[in-house]
Amino acid sequence: MKRFAFYFLGLFLSLGLLSSCEEAEKLTEFNLDYNSTVTIPSTFGVQLPFDVSTPAINTSAATQFESNDTRKDLIEEIQLTEITLTINSPSGADFSFLESIEVFISSDSLGETRVAYQDSVAVAAGESLSLTTTGVDLQEYIKSDAFSLRVNAVMDEAISQDHELNIYTKFFVDAKIFGI
Repeated sequence: MKRFAFYFLGLFLSLGLLSSCEEAEKLTEFNLDYNSTVTIPSTFGVQLPFDVSTPAINTSAATQFESNDTRKDLIEEIQLTEITLTINSPSGADFSFLESIEVFISSDSLGETRVAYQDSVAVAAGESLSLTTTGVDLQEYIKSDAFSLRVNAVMDEAISQDHELNIYTKFFVDAKIFGI
């Protein structure tokens, strides 16, 4: 009987410790949000790929990490979990002019990596477009001082006006618990 009570107590303490660790781990997980804009120039050509790049986006990584009680050296992984493009202008425009789209990230010290895409944009696409993310670990890009995004797209219809897009990105950050 004592043996059973001992095992039960051990199991109870293990579950409590596991629960506490899971709660502590959630304290080291947070999101970083960034917005940037690009302009797609008006064109009369279709089926030709084009590229537009954002200006450098300052990460403020050290400040962001500090406000979330961590440091660069404690980051385990950073993944892009959400990317949404929204047309700011012209008013009433939608993404039906696109056939496909890809987004790449780069920084001064790192090469370019594909982070999101949509192989086939629906004809009924609205003024907001969510892309599929690739799930690649992007911590070195976000730890750097700044990164840029490059949009590569193919149009399936001409647009007569420049289209200004907002690019919203959400990065999930996972840091080590207490530096362990």
